[in-house]
Amino acid sequence: MISRRTFLNIFLVSCFTVISWLNFALNADALGGKLPAINQPAPEFTLPTNTGDGQLALADLRGKWVVLYFYPKDFTAGCTIEARRFQQDLPKYLAKNVEIVGVSADDIDSHAEFCDSEGLKFPLLADTNGAVSKAYGSWLGFLSMRHSFIIDPQGILRDTFVKVNPSVHSAEVLARLEQLQSEAS
Repeated sequence: MISRRTFLNIFLVSCFTVISWLNFALNADALGGKLPAINQPAPEFTLPTNTGDGQLALADLRGKWVVLYFYPKDFTAGCTIEARRFQQDLPKYLAKNVEIVGVSADDIDSHAEFCDSEGLKFPLLADTNGAVSKAYGSWLGFLSMRHSFIIDPQGILRDTFVKVNPSVHSAEVLARLEQLQSEAS
């Protein structure tokens, strides 16, 4: 007989597997969300974070490129892989004047534990009511979808990723950033 905790973990992993499949198979418009337009100002936000002064706004990041990535849940398999890849590539992002920022519906305590557990050195934002996820077309009723956005130093949205494979996503984002930065210079 399995424990209640083991059952809950299996149940949650199953739910997130289905959600990941939906995220891969369907785009945000099909799920009722509207992605913000490329080459337009990115939706502004201010959210609580587990780092720094306790909150972070998009306006605080002006002058830097931003990779804003939304993910379903701390400590789940795909989300952990994605976060680890961004952390592994963090020196490459920093060398390109890029700030990595993760967003999910988890609270700041969960984010703090997740960052400690995985050694993450970039901020995770707590979008507990989904308002920012909705503004970015990345909300699935009770959690954020796995989407990413590249925002330039002036706050303009330059690219969107909606069919994200957590294992290779960071490399894809880095390649696209290189293209965008070379076009901008």
